[in-house]
Amino acid sequence: MASREEMSLSFGAAASAYQSGRPDYPREAVDWMLDPVRAHDRAVRVADVGAGTGKLTRTIVEAGGEVVAIDPDADMLAALRENVHGVPTFVGTAERMPLPDASVDAVVLGQAWHWVDVAAASAEAGRVLRAGGVLGLVWNIRDESDPWVARLTAAMHGSHAEEMLAGSGPQVAAPFEELEERRWTWTRTLTRKALLDMVASRSYIITATAAERAEILGSVGDLFDERRRTEGGTAADGETISLPYLTRAYRGIRP
Repeated sequence: MASREEMSLSFGAAASAYQSGRPDYPREAVDWMLDPVRAHDRAVRVADVGAGTGKLTRTIVEAGGEVVAIDPDADMLAALRENVHGVPTFVGTAERMPLPDASVDAVVLGQAWHWVDVAAASAEAGRVLRAGGVLGLVWNIRDESDPWVARLTAAMHGSHAEEMLAGSGPQVAAPFEELEERRWTWTRTLTRKALLDMVASRSYIITATAAERAEILGSVGDLFDERRRTEGGTAADGETISLPYLTRAYRGIRP
């Protein structure tokens, strides 16, 4: 099995599948994270760290934020520039951001905080944030209260994020003291290709052997067909299924 570091840096190899398969972030969650630093006289300056292909970046832009995107993988940033135009991009990490001191109103991470060194990333966020700035963390997680979704997770294997959120949740260190949490439930409609791309974009699958990957994707394809029949679909190409999601967002304020 690949190491945690190898898995965290694996996504560029599946940038296209990531963009196709991963869900967007609800606007309500982004608004909630940024509300404490919204100003009437200027745009909120936001560092999107671990920005990937720009899923969260796009929603921040739509919310009126002035964004700089940071990711350790140049391939992911290349995909981001194709998907979200006009956003400056920089190679960097949560522990080492290429930004001046006190230069942004918010640091946000989508599907990324579970990869970081908490103490180092918290200190670095504190460095680049202005006083009163927001550290925002958000995850889109499949809603496993649906038994079919729980079986889907079993087939594709759980993630570090899901393990963390099932436990004590994300932790932060100085200068942040605590996190406030909000949750939203919603449903996504997926084609077979989008579901398979979602699975193929996960670090466990990217770093698996070809045989393991084929077995997992075959099982997920079977689950798609089962769900489609349950929802009244047919075997015709282009049919879709519904996949319930839970978005969990957290915010902490820099003193």
